[in-house]
Amino acid sequence: MENQVRVRFAPSPTGGLHLGGVRTVLFNYLFAKKHKGTFVLRVEDTDQTRFVEGAEDYIFDCLDWAGLPADESPRKPGDFAPYRQSERKPMYRQYAEQLIAQGNAYYAFDTPEELEKMRESLKTTENPSPQYDHRTRSQMRNSLNLSTEEVKALLDAGVPYVVRIKMPENETVHFTDLIRGDISHETNVVDDKVLLKSDGMPTYHLAVVVDDYLMKITHAFRGEEWLPSAPIHIMLWKYLGWEAEMPKWAHLPLILKPDGNGKLSKRDGERLGFPVFAMEWKDPKSGELIDGFKEKGFLPEAFVNLLVMLGWNPGTEQEIFTLEELSELFSLERVHKGGAKFDYEKAKWYNQQHIQRADNDRLAGLVKPYFEAKGISITDDQKLTEAVAMVKERCHLLTDFTEQASFLFQAPDHLDLDAVKPKWTTEKTAFFTEWSETLQDTANAADLEAAFTECAAKHGIKKGELMMPLRIMLVGGKFGPGVFDIITFIGAAETKKRVASALLLLA
Repeated sequence: MENQVRVRFAPSPTGGLHLGGVRTVLFNYLFAKKHKGTFVLRVEDTDQTRFVEGAEDYIFDCLDWAGLPADESPRKPGDFAPYRQSERKPMYRQYAEQLIAQGNAYYAFDTPEELEKMRESLKTTENPSPQYDHRTRSQMRNSLNLSTEEVKALLDAGVPYVVRIKMPENETVHFTDLIRGDISHETNVVDDKVLLKSDGMPTYHLAVVVDDYLMKITHAFRGEEWLPSAPIHIMLWKYLGWEAEMPKWAHLPLILKPDGNGKLSKRDGERLGFPVFAMEWKDPKSGELIDGFKEKGFLPEAFVNLLVMLGWNPGTEQEIFTLEELSELFSLERVHKGGAKFDYEKAKWYNQQHIQRADNDRLAGLVKPYFEAKGISITDDQKLTEAVAMVKERCHLLTDFTEQASFLFQAPDHLDLDAVKPKWTTEKTAFFTEWSETLQDTANAADLEAAFTECAAKHGIKKGELMMPLRIMLVGGKFGPGVFDIITFIGAAETKKRVASALLLLA
């Protein structure tokens, strides 16, 4: 490519980072890495009424956890600082004034009451939501209808105003989307959006164009919900004389509800019981803590893997990727146009696959807090690593390790003996009493099994009739790794204690 690739993610610090937002980050990140370019994170905090304290730090924490750090950001300034729009406020006005001077924008002094009156008076069945556009602007209090003297008097008097773009009439805006191909919009259906608010802050529409130009962004990737705004932005690039340097556009497909009916939302996660945020988010209104993928027990590499497959595929049967592999393979040509249904069971499958591939020492460090939260103190990290290795194939989430391995560190609280009692006999009691007394810590799993088989034959009991009771005595239920591996892990003394406790309950 002629120019060095520069892409950007520009979140607003107004709430939790939805998985759709992280996927936008991921596609930007992968594209930048593939082309040895730069990934910029720019904080779009111009809407101060929706600003949430701590939301910016949360965004950075999410990207750090996912392993998707920006090359340039407020925390890592490059040559185009500052990277927060609120700190760039003075530079936007000059471009708004330039647009007004050119006749491509205008001052609008309308009060909220006047705007509401316009919407009510022009409302019809065919047009239930009238807009401020080429049809209505002539009836409003703006610099297109007022004399130069009247405008100057209003400005001098400090009357509040906004600056609106003047969208052209009867034109068609064309552009090429890297995913969707040729796209066109009729300007007559686009309203005159506000570019500069009454507090002097730019809206997204003006700021995104100015910042993309000044930061030399070459490619702009965003969700398809932004397609209706594309003609406004393209007209601004033209009006400001920057059309030749306009970035290439790519509007990413939506992440859909599991049934495919509409965009996935936070409410869908609450309703269906799965996360939609990358990490735990505290709702600023209710104070409620909402679990994210991290707290549910996802590995960051699995989270990245499942996200990339929501709207992209490699063209092969391969589904499991590392971030490094994706950085080599990713291409926009393989991004789908249609939305991708979110499937939580498939998401857990990705996590399970990455758990199988993960280093056991690393997994032990990640799951240790879950054990401690359940009151299980781990004093020997090497034993925890061994436990992880024993049960990892049965775990889809990091939170599963406590259920699958807690019995390796403490006796189960409850034994599912209802499955044993109907066929229990005094002969089986005699068998377990004798067999448990022969246990030695020096025996390995194979020797333990051989001795168990030999003792069963001596008592005239089929080995198969004894295996499930033994598992329940040790584990509490019908699950877990091999019973003789469990005995090797917990030791002879603990095994004898658990067998004896179970025999008392079976007496």
